[in-house]
Amino acid sequence: MTDSAYAAAGVNYDRLDSFKRAAQQAARTTIGSLAAHGYREPESTRGESAYLIEADDHYLAHVEEGLGTKNLVADAMATLTGRCFYHAIAIDTVATIVNDLITCGALPISVAMHAAVGDSEWFADELRAAELARGFADGCRTAGAVWGGGETPTLKGIVESAAIVLAGSAVGRIAPKSNRIVGRVENGDAIIFLASSGVQTNGLTLCRKIAAEHPEGYLAKMTDGRSFGEGLLDPSVIYVDFVRTCQLQGVPLHYVAHVTGHGWRKLMRLAEPFVYRIDNVTEPLPVFQFIAGAAGLEAREMYGTYNMGVGFAAMVPASAVDAALTAARACGHAAWRAGTVVRAGERRAVEIIPLGITFDSDTLQLR
Repeated sequence: MTDSAYAAAGVNYDRLDSFKRAAQQAARTTIGSLAAHGYREPESTRGESAYLIEADDHYLAHVEEGLGTKNLVADAMATLTGRCFYHAIAIDTVATIVNDLITCGALPISVAMHAAVGDSEWFADELRAAELARGFADGCRTAGAVWGGGETPTLKGIVESAAIVLAGSAVGRIAPKSNRIVGRVENGDAIIFLASSGVQTNGLTLCRKIAAEHPEGYLAKMTDGRSFGEGLLDPSVIYVDFVRTCQLQGVPLHYVAHVTGHGWRKLMRLAEPFVYRIDNVTEPLPVFQFIAGAAGLEAREMYGTYNMGVGFAAMVPASAVDAALTAARACGHAAWRAGTVVRAGERRAVEIIPLGITFDSDTLQLR
Protein backbone atom coordinates (compact mmCIF):
# COMPACT_ATOMS: atom_id res chain seq x y z
CA MET A 1 0.00 0.00 0.00
CA THR A 2 1.62 3.27 -1.10
CA ASP A 3 -0.98 5.82 0.05
CA SER A 4 -0.05 7.60 -3.18
CA ALA A 5 -3.26 9.57 -3.77
CA TYR A 6 -3.57 10.58 -0.15
CA ALA A 7 0.10 11.57 0.03
CA ALA A 8 -0.37 13.67 -3.10
CA ALA A 9 -3.19 15.48 -1.28
CA GLY A 10 -0.78 16.38 1.52
CA VAL A 11 -1.20 13.53 4.02
CA ASN A 12 1.50 10.86 4.28
CA TYR A 13 0.55 8.09 6.73
CA ASP A 14 4.10 6.68 6.65
CA ARG A 15 5.47 9.97 8.00
CA LEU A 16 2.73 10.24 10.62
CA ASP A 17 3.13 6.64 11.77
CA SER A 18 6.91 7.06 12.07
CA PHE A 19 6.40 9.94 14.50
CA LYS A 20 3.76 7.97 16.42
CA ARG A 21 6.25 5.15 16.99
CA ALA A 22 8.92 7.62 18.14
CA ALA A 23 6.42 9.27 20.49
CA GLN A 24 5.47 5.91 22.00
CA GLN A 25 9.13 5.18 22.74
CA ALA A 26 9.59 8.54 24.47
CA ALA A 27 6.30 8.21 26.34
CA ARG A 28 7.34 4.89 27.85
CA THR A 29 10.09 6.70 29.76
CA THR A 30 7.43 8.50 31.84
CA ILE A 31 5.66 5.41 33.19
CA GLY A 32 7.33 5.72 36.58
CA SER A 33 5.15 8.73 37.40
CA LEU A 34 2.03 6.57 37.70
CA ALA A 35 3.00 4.85 40.95
CA ALA A 36 2.68 8.04 42.99
CA HIS A 37 -0.99 8.19 42.02
CA GLY A 38 -1.73 4.56 42.82
CA TYR A 39 -1.89 3.48 39.18
CA ARG A 40 0.21 1.37 36.85
CA GLU A 41 0.35 0.86 33.10
CA PRO A 42 -1.13 -2.44 31.88
CA GLU A 43 0.79 -4.44 29.35
CA SER A 44 0.11 -3.81 25.65
CA THR A 45 -1.86 -0.56 25.98
CA ARG A 46 0.71 1.41 23.95
CA GLY A 47 -0.22 1.60 20.27
CA GLU A 48 -3.90 0.99 20.88
CA SER A 49 -6.56 3.63 20.20
CA ALA A 50 -7.00 4.44 23.91
CA TYR A 51 -4.44 4.69 26.71
CA LEU A 52 -5.19 2.75 29.89
CA ILE A 53 -4.01 3.08 33.47
CA GLU A 54 -4.78 0.33 35.99
CA ALA A 55 -5.88 0.30 39.62
CA ASP A 56 -6.73 -2.75 41.70
CA ASP A 57 -10.47 -2.64 40.91
CA HIS A 58 -10.80 -0.63 37.70
CA TYR A 59 -9.11 0.90 34.67
CA LEU A 60 -9.23 4.51 33.53
CA ALA A 61 -8.91 5.29 29.82
CA HIS A 62 -7.91 8.50 28.08
CA VAL A 63 -8.16 9.57 24.44
CA GLU A 64 -7.19 12.73 22.58
CA GLU A 65 -8.56 13.04 19.03
CA GLY A 66 -9.15 15.64 16.34
CA LEU A 67 -11.82 16.13 13.71
CA GLY A 68 -9.42 16.87 10.88
CA THR A 69 -10.53 19.10 8.02
CA LYS A 70 -14.18 18.12 7.64
CA ASN A 71 -15.35 21.51 8.94
CA LEU A 72 -13.78 23.13 5.87
CA VAL A 73 -16.31 21.17 3.78
CA ALA A 74 -19.08 22.55 6.02
CA ASP A 75 -17.77 26.08 5.47
CA ALA A 76 -17.69 25.63 1.71
CA MET A 77 -21.19 24.15 1.64
CA ALA A 78 -22.52 27.02 3.76
CA THR A 79 -21.27 29.44 1.13
CA LEU A 80 -22.80 27.37 -1.68
CA THR A 81 -26.16 26.54 -0.08
CA GLY A 82 -26.71 28.93 2.83
CA ARG A 83 -27.11 25.96 5.17
CA CYS A 84 -25.28 25.47 8.47
CA PHE A 85 -23.81 22.00 8.99
CA TYR A 86 -22.07 22.56 12.33
CA HIS A 87 -24.49 20.44 14.37
CA ALA A 88 -23.28 17.46 12.35
CA ILE A 89 -19.67 18.63 12.55
CA ALA A 90 -19.89 18.70 16.34
CA ILE A 91 -21.28 15.16 16.44
CA ASP A 92 -18.39 14.11 14.21
CA THR A 93 -15.94 15.55 16.72
CA VAL A 94 -17.47 13.68 19.64
CA ALA A 95 -17.71 10.48 17.60
CA THR A 96 -14.06 10.41 16.60
CA ILE A 97 -13.10 10.74 20.28
CA VAL A 98 -15.47 8.30 21.97
CA ASN A 99 -15.31 5.66 19.23
CA ASP A 100 -11.58 5.38 19.93
CA LEU A 101 -12.17 5.28 23.68
CA ILE A 102 -14.51 2.29 23.57
CA THR A 103 -12.04 0.09 21.69
CA CYS A 104 -10.55 -0.94 25.05
CA GLY A 105 -13.97 -1.49 26.64
CA ALA A 106 -14.05 1.86 28.46
CA LEU A 107 -17.34 3.75 28.57
CA PRO A 108 -16.94 7.53 28.33
CA ILE A 109 -17.54 9.60 31.47
CA SER A 110 -16.43 13.08 30.42
CA VAL A 111 -15.68 14.66 27.03
CA ALA A 112 -13.87 17.98 26.55
CA MET A 113 -13.87 20.22 23.47
CA HIS A 114 -10.81 21.98 22.05
CA ALA A 115 -11.85 24.69 19.57
CA ALA A 116 -8.92 26.77 18.32
CA VAL A 117 -9.61 29.71 16.01
CA GLY A 118 -7.45 32.15 14.10
CA ASP A 119 -9.70 35.05 15.04
CA SER A 120 -12.25 35.32 17.83
CA GLU A 121 -14.67 36.76 15.24
CA TRP A 122 -15.32 33.17 14.19
CA PHE A 123 -17.82 33.02 17.06
CA ALA A 124 -19.63 36.15 15.82
CA ASP A 125 -21.70 33.91 13.54
CA GLU A 126 -24.26 33.14 16.22
CA LEU A 127 -26.06 30.35 14.34
CA ARG A 128 -22.84 28.50 13.57
CA ALA A 129 -21.57 28.84 17.15
CA ALA A 130 -24.91 27.74 18.59
CA GLU A 131 -25.10 24.72 16.28
CA LEU A 132 -21.57 23.71 17.23
CA ALA A 133 -22.46 23.83 20.93
CA ARG A 134 -25.83 22.08 20.45
CA GLY A 135 -24.29 19.31 18.37
CA PHE A 136 -21.45 18.69 20.81
CA ALA A 137 -23.95 18.37 23.66
CA ASP A 138 -26.11 15.99 21.58
CA GLY A 139 -23.05 13.89 20.75
CA CYS A 140 -22.12 13.65 24.42
CA ARG A 141 -25.67 12.60 25.31
CA THR A 142 -25.59 9.90 22.64
CA ALA A 143 -22.29 8.66 24.09
CA GLY A 144 -23.70 8.70 27.63
CA ALA A 145 -21.07 11.21 28.76
CA VAL A 146 -21.01 14.65 30.33
CA TRP A 147 -19.52 17.55 28.39
CA GLY A 148 -16.95 18.48 30.98
CA GLY A 149 -15.40 21.65 29.58
CA GLY A 150 -12.80 22.60 27.03
CA GLU A 151 -10.55 25.29 25.60
CA THR A 152 -11.12 27.99 22.95
CA PRO A 153 -7.71 29.51 22.16
CA THR A 154 -7.22 32.21 19.53
CA LEU A 155 -4.08 31.23 17.57
CA LYS A 156 -3.54 34.05 15.12
CA GLY A 157 -0.74 33.21 12.72
CA ILE A 158 -1.17 29.48 13.28
CA VAL A 159 -4.85 28.99 12.43
CA GLU A 160 -6.34 30.87 9.48
CA SER A 161 -8.63 33.71 10.50
CA ALA A 162 -11.76 32.16 8.98
CA ALA A 163 -11.10 28.64 10.29
CA ILE A 164 -11.56 26.59 13.44
CA VAL A 165 -9.60 23.52 14.51
CA LEU A 166 -11.86 21.09 16.37
CA ALA A 167 -10.56 18.37 18.64
CA GLY A 168 -11.05 17.07 22.15
CA SER A 169 -10.41 14.42 24.72
CA ALA A 170 -12.34 11.96 26.83
CA VAL A 171 -11.92 10.03 30.04
CA GLY A 172 -13.61 6.68 30.49
CA ARG A 173 -13.72 3.85 32.99
CA ILE A 174 -13.72 0.08 32.85
CA ALA A 175 -15.40 -1.56 35.82
CA PRO A 176 -15.48 -4.41 36.44
CA LYS A 177 -12.02 -4.99 35.03
CA SER A 178 -13.28 -8.07 33.19
CA ASN A 179 -14.95 -5.70 30.70
CA ARG A 180 -11.56 -4.72 29.30
CA ILE A 181 -11.12 -5.63 25.63
CA VAL A 182 -7.56 -6.85 25.47
CA GLY A 183 -7.22 -8.59 22.12
CA ARG A 184 -7.95 -12.21 22.97
CA VAL A 185 -8.47 -13.09 19.33
CA GLU A 186 -8.64 -16.78 18.52
CA ASN A 187 -8.49 -18.84 15.37
CA GLY A 188 -12.01 -19.12 13.96
CA ASP A 189 -13.39 -15.94 15.53
CA ALA A 190 -16.07 -14.21 13.48
CA ILE A 191 -15.64 -10.65 12.22
CA ILE A 192 -18.73 -8.47 12.70
CA PHE A 193 -19.04 -5.19 10.80
CA LEU A 194 -21.17 -2.24 11.92
CA ALA A 195 -22.14 0.21 9.19
CA SER A 196 -20.78 3.72 8.89
CA SER A 197 -22.74 6.72 7.65
CA GLY A 198 -20.16 7.55 4.99
CA VAL A 199 -16.64 8.93 5.16
CA GLN A 200 -17.27 9.92 8.81
CA THR A 201 -14.04 11.73 9.79
CA ASN A 202 -11.22 10.35 7.67
CA GLY A 203 -9.97 11.04 4.19
CA LEU A 204 -11.40 14.55 3.95
CA THR A 205 -8.18 16.13 2.70
CA LEU A 206 -8.38 14.03 -0.45
CA CYS A 207 -12.12 14.71 -0.73
CA ARG A 208 -11.48 18.46 -0.62
CA LYS A 209 -8.87 18.08 -3.35
CA ILE A 210 -11.39 16.18 -5.48
CA ALA A 211 -13.97 18.95 -5.02
CA ALA A 212 -11.43 21.63 -5.89
CA GLU A 213 -10.59 19.90 -9.17
CA HIS A 214 -14.13 18.86 -10.16
CA PRO A 215 -16.06 21.20 -12.52
CA GLU A 216 -19.10 21.14 -10.21
CA GLY A 217 -17.15 20.98 -6.97
CA TYR A 218 -19.15 20.00 -3.89
CA LEU A 219 -22.40 20.38 -5.83
CA ALA A 220 -21.59 17.49 -8.17
CA LYS A 221 -24.34 14.88 -8.02
CA MET A 222 -23.82 11.38 -6.68
CA THR A 223 -25.78 8.32 -7.78
CA ASP A 224 -28.32 8.82 -4.97
CA GLY A 225 -29.20 12.30 -6.30
CA ARG A 226 -27.54 14.19 -3.47
CA SER A 227 -24.55 16.47 -3.84
CA PHE A 228 -21.03 15.32 -3.06
CA GLY A 229 -20.84 17.91 -0.28
CA GLU A 230 -24.02 16.63 1.36
CA GLY A 231 -22.70 13.09 1.24
CA LEU A 232 -19.45 14.12 2.92
CA LEU A 233 -21.28 15.91 5.74
CA ASP A 234 -23.45 13.05 6.97
CA PRO A 235 -22.70 12.93 10.72
CA SER A 236 -20.62 10.06 12.05
CA VAL A 237 -22.12 7.11 13.89
CA ILE A 238 -21.36 6.78 17.61
CA TYR A 239 -20.90 3.13 18.63
CA VAL A 240 -20.77 3.44 22.43
CA ASP A 241 -24.21 1.87 22.79
CA PHE A 242 -23.04 -1.29 21.03
CA VAL A 243 -20.11 -1.86 23.39
CA ARG A 244 -22.24 -0.99 26.43
CA THR A 245 -24.98 -3.42 25.35
CA CYS A 246 -22.49 -6.22 24.74
CA GLN A 247 -21.08 -5.71 28.21
CA LEU A 248 -24.51 -5.71 29.85
CA GLN A 249 -25.60 -8.82 27.95
CA GLY A 250 -22.33 -10.71 28.37
CA VAL A 251 -21.48 -10.80 24.66
CA PRO A 252 -17.74 -11.58 24.51
CA LEU A 253 -15.78 -9.02 22.48
CA HIS A 254 -12.35 -10.49 21.76
CA TYR A 255 -11.24 -7.35 19.92
CA VAL A 256 -12.79 -4.28 18.32
CA ALA A 257 -11.52 -1.68 15.89
CA HIS A 258 -12.67 1.83 15.04
CA VAL A 259 -12.28 1.86 11.26
CA THR A 260 -10.91 5.31 10.41
CA GLY A 261 -7.57 6.25 8.88
CA HIS A 262 -5.82 3.36 7.09
CA GLY A 263 -9.22 1.96 6.03
CA TRP A 264 -9.69 -1.78 6.40
CA ARG A 265 -6.00 -2.20 7.20
CA LYS A 266 -7.06 -1.10 10.71
CA LEU A 267 -8.52 -4.60 11.26
CA MET A 268 -4.99 -5.90 11.88
CA ARG A 269 -4.04 -3.28 14.46
CA LEU A 270 -3.57 -6.06 16.99
CA ALA A 271 0.13 -7.01 17.11
CA GLU A 272 -0.50 -10.78 17.17
CA PRO A 273 -0.25 -12.67 13.87
CA PHE A 274 -3.72 -13.31 12.47
CA VAL A 275 -5.24 -13.14 9.01
CA TYR A 276 -8.54 -11.24 8.89
CA ARG A 277 -10.33 -12.92 6.01
CA ILE A 278 -13.31 -10.93 4.69
CA ASP A 279 -15.73 -12.81 2.44
CA ASN A 280 -18.87 -10.66 2.74
CA VAL A 281 -18.36 -7.24 1.13
CA THR A 282 -21.32 -4.89 0.76
CA GLU A 283 -21.73 -2.43 -2.10
CA PRO A 284 -19.88 0.84 -1.38
CA LEU A 285 -22.03 3.84 -0.48
CA PRO A 286 -22.57 6.48 -3.20
CA VAL A 287 -20.04 8.83 -1.63
CA PHE A 288 -17.28 6.22 -1.97
CA GLN A 289 -18.31 5.44 -5.53
CA PHE A 290 -18.04 9.14 -6.34
CA ILE A 291 -14.61 9.48 -4.70
CA ALA A 292 -13.24 6.45 -6.56
CA GLY A 293 -14.57 7.66 -9.91
CA ALA A 294 -13.57 11.30 -9.52
CA ALA A 295 -10.07 10.53 -8.25
CA GLY A 296 -9.50 7.49 -10.47
CA LEU A 297 -8.70 5.28 -7.49
CA GLU A 298 -8.55 1.51 -7.68
CA ALA A 299 -10.36 -0.60 -5.08
CA ARG A 300 -7.12 -1.41 -3.26
CA GLU A 301 -6.40 2.24 -2.54
CA MET A 302 -10.00 2.95 -1.55
CA TYR A 303 -10.17 0.07 0.96
CA GLY A 304 -6.73 0.96 2.29
CA THR A 305 -7.73 4.57 2.97
CA TYR A 306 -11.50 4.80 3.59
CA ASN A 307 -13.90 2.87 5.80
CA MET A 308 -15.97 1.91 2.72
CA GLY A 309 -19.19 1.70 4.72
CA VAL A 310 -17.76 0.05 7.84
CA GLY A 311 -17.29 2.25 10.90
CA PHE A 312 -16.65 -0.36 13.58
CA ALA A 313 -15.56 -3.99 13.63
CA ALA A 314 -15.80 -6.61 16.37
CA MET A 315 -14.10 -9.99 16.62
CA VAL A 316 -16.26 -12.44 18.56
CA PRO A 317 -16.38 -16.23 19.05
CA ALA A 318 -18.36 -17.98 16.33
CA SER A 319 -20.87 -19.00 19.00
CA ALA A 320 -21.56 -15.31 19.80
CA VAL A 321 -22.33 -14.09 16.28
CA ASP A 322 -26.11 -14.01 16.71
CA ALA A 323 -25.84 -12.28 20.08
CA ALA A 324 -23.45 -9.63 18.71
CA LEU A 325 -25.67 -8.95 15.69
CA THR A 326 -28.74 -8.74 17.91
CA ALA A 327 -26.97 -6.27 20.21
CA ALA A 328 -25.89 -4.09 17.30
CA ARG A 329 -29.30 -4.07 15.65
CA ALA A 330 -31.06 -3.36 18.95
CA CYS A 331 -28.98 -0.18 19.10
CA GLY A 332 -30.06 0.79 15.58
CA HIS A 333 -26.85 -0.20 13.79
CA ALA A 334 -26.86 -2.09 10.52
CA ALA A 335 -24.53 -5.03 11.15
CA TRP A 336 -23.46 -8.25 9.44
CA ARG A 337 -20.99 -11.11 9.69
CA ALA A 338 -18.17 -10.13 7.34
CA GLY A 339 -15.59 -12.87 7.71
CA THR A 340 -13.35 -14.98 9.88
CA VAL A 341 -10.07 -14.64 11.78
CA VAL A 342 -7.55 -17.30 10.77
CA ARG A 343 -4.25 -18.28 12.33
CA ALA A 344 -1.74 -18.83 9.52
CA GLY A 345 1.64 -19.24 11.15
CA GLU A 346 3.27 -15.87 11.81
CA ARG A 347 1.40 -14.12 9.00
CA ARG A 348 -0.56 -10.94 9.76
CA ALA A 349 -2.80 -9.63 7.00
CA VAL A 350 -6.23 -8.53 5.85
CA GLU A 351 -7.65 -10.46 2.90
CA ILE A 352 -10.72 -9.12 1.09
CA ILE A 353 -11.56 -12.29 -0.80
CA PRO A 354 -14.29 -11.11 -3.24
CA LEU A 355 -12.08 -8.23 -4.41
CA GLY A 356 -8.79 -10.13 -4.54
CA ILE A 357 -7.14 -7.56 -2.26
CA THR A 358 -4.56 -8.41 0.41
CA PHE A 359 -2.95 -5.98 2.85
CA ASP A 360 0.09 -7.50 4.55
CA SER A 361 1.48 -6.37 7.90
CA ASP A 362 4.03 -4.01 6.35
CA THR A 363 1.16 -1.76 5.22
CA LEU A 364 0.23 -0.92 8.83
CA GLN A 365 3.06 0.07 11.15
CA LEU A 366 1.52 1.76 14.21
CA ARG A 367 3.73 0.32 16.98
